[in-house]
Amino acid sequence: MKKRIEEVLNQQINEELYSAYLYQAIRAYFESIGLSGFSNWMKVQAEEELFHAEKFFSHIVQRGGRIRLTAIKEPAFEWKNPLDAFKASLEHEKHITSCIHNLVSVAEEEKDYPSKTFLNWFVDEQVEEEDNVSKIVQELEMIENDGKGLLMIDRELSSRTFTPPTNEE
Repeated sequence: MKKRIEEVLNQQINEELYSAYLYQAIRAYFESIGLSGFSNWMKVQAEEELFHAEKFFSHIVQRGGRIRLTAIKEPAFEWKNPLDAFKASLEHEKHITSCIHNLVSVAEEEKDYPSKTFLNWFVDEQVEEEDNVSKIVQELEMIENDGKGLLMIDRELSSRTFTPPTNEE
């Protein structure tokens, strides 16, 4: 594995771990305002991000690279309301999408075809991630400050679970 690829993939591990950390922070915010369904959704999102970090970790190791973990920055602590928290999540997912696209570009430049193939899964995953968060943002925008609507969404989000994708996905 070329050093440049190894470095950018290690940076992505940090991005994925930060994502999990951010979603845990948002989860804690939702717990503090009594929205356990929203909290559950963020808990599952954090689990997904840890799964993503593990996929990058395994890819680096399988290719003979070296893992280098660096400090994870502190996430935000407070949001104005659930809509603000989900808008922050959407912006973060867009950031991760740009990181993944950059990784694909580096893999192409370095002619690292195994990494490019590996990264295709993440390209598709980010389309799904942004779509999921966008839908919740739209629902929250529709209900505005209606408490009953918020409780309906909270109930809906409480049913989300994490199921790791199979190798075929």
